[in-house]
Amino acid sequence: MNTHSTAEQLSTREIQALDSAHFIHPFTDHGDLATRGARVITRSDGIYIWDSEGEKLLDAMSGLWCVNAGYGRKALAEAAYEQMMTLPFYNSFFQTTNVPAVKLATRLAALAPKVGDRSFEHVFFSSSGSESNDSNVRMVRRYWDLLGQPQRKVIISRHNAYHGSTMAGASLGGMSGMHAQGDLPIPNITHIGQPYFFEDGKPGETADAFGVRAAGWLEDKILEVGPDKVAAFIAEPIQGAGGVIIPPATYWPEIQRIVDKYGILLISDEVICAFGRLGHWFAYERFGYKPDLVTFAKAVTSGYIPLGGVMVGNRVAKVLIEQGGEFNHGYTYSGHPVACAVALANLDIMEAEQLPQRVRGEMGDYFAKRFLALKDHPLVGDAETCGFVAGLVLVKNKQTKQRFNPDDAVGMICRGHCFRNGLIMRAVGDRMIIAPPLTMTHADIDELLRLIHQALDLTQADLHQKGLI
Repeated sequence: MNTHSTAEQLSTREIQALDSAHFIHPFTDHGDLATRGARVITRSDGIYIWDSEGEKLLDAMSGLWCVNAGYGRKALAEAAYEQMMTLPFYNSFFQTTNVPAVKLATRLAALAPKVGDRSFEHVFFSSSGSESNDSNVRMVRRYWDLLGQPQRKVIISRHNAYHGSTMAGASLGGMSGMHAQGDLPIPNITHIGQPYFFEDGKPGETADAFGVRAAGWLEDKILEVGPDKVAAFIAEPIQGAGGVIIPPATYWPEIQRIVDKYGILLISDEVICAFGRLGHWFAYERFGYKPDLVTFAKAVTSGYIPLGGVMVGNRVAKVLIEQGGEFNHGYTYSGHPVACAVALANLDIMEAEQLPQRVRGEMGDYFAKRFLALKDHPLVGDAETCGFVAGLVLVKNKQTKQRFNPDDAVGMICRGHCFRNGLIMRAVGDRMIIAPPLTMTHADIDELLRLIHQALDLTQADLHQKGLI
């Protein structure tokens, strides 16, 4: 068999067989995959993808939180082609640069809003969010070394957070399943609870009171570790892979008070939340806090080509640049010219079509109105949105908010019905989450919610048949 044949020249079974024989997938049980066979995605357009069997699916996860500008953008392919024909690659080591990287760094610095006394004029490029968070660890510890406080090495994160899957990224994250594989976390990384009001709020406690209490866990941990040993706190504005955990309004202001009180650095991991996802170019503006470092990736190119980086605030950049000498860190593809050219074209689209403004304005309001109406469904214990991310909780008893047994895998049952009926919706335990493309119209949103409601109805019937409700 000619394995260089196109997908159209191979049957689905042939592709699945080659996939099982040669492709090790991320986050996959390969025994299960070999039994079921991979879903083979062959093409895309707008908000839809198609598989090798011709099935059309509304991609409510934007690929993997990243195709913000939608599929089929010819301008991005043209930008990549033109740059490949001009300068396909050159490194940024050894006092060398390239024009797209310089232009993109300048553009991002202009887009990143100044909040209080914090501003961003410098960018460090990588190829992914994982690499970017590894870079954050290096920069944070180098910063404190240069200030004569090398004992400040501890970085505090949150349980159920996701910050990538490299050694440092997985350590920063709070996923127990990842920590169990690879002897993680690495030293000097520790975790606090997540601000998940539905699960951790006390009876009679308001969301605002819980937000303050949850933020207080950071201060408790700082005092436990020792304020003179803590380097930084890292957090997603909204936890994405953890299940779209949206913190109460009081959470981020209290976090800001605490990091200011102890003088530690604040890292905002916006790999999911930046570039219009929450209605702003960067999510820290949405919540009004003042980070020192901002991790980005994914939607900077709408996922069309890998690119990541760190917005380095002036507080950190000044020390690294003026006092640091050579910073012994970097990647072959830091500032890759083709990736940067595609990012520039992607930002052009987002600005011309005002995608962040659409999410922040009427389109985001319409999305929220339609999604929050799912609270009326008998299976839904809670539903919430922020910009163009949303999540709902499947419950056994709506009145008491009794949860399902995790072994019942109700999220995966619901996910199965979604796929079979033309919808990609992600399951995180008993939470069902979406992050649709920012290009959606009113009609698209109506279709999305019709498909979600259909999946919930089918799940409810399935659970009745299984005797789970």
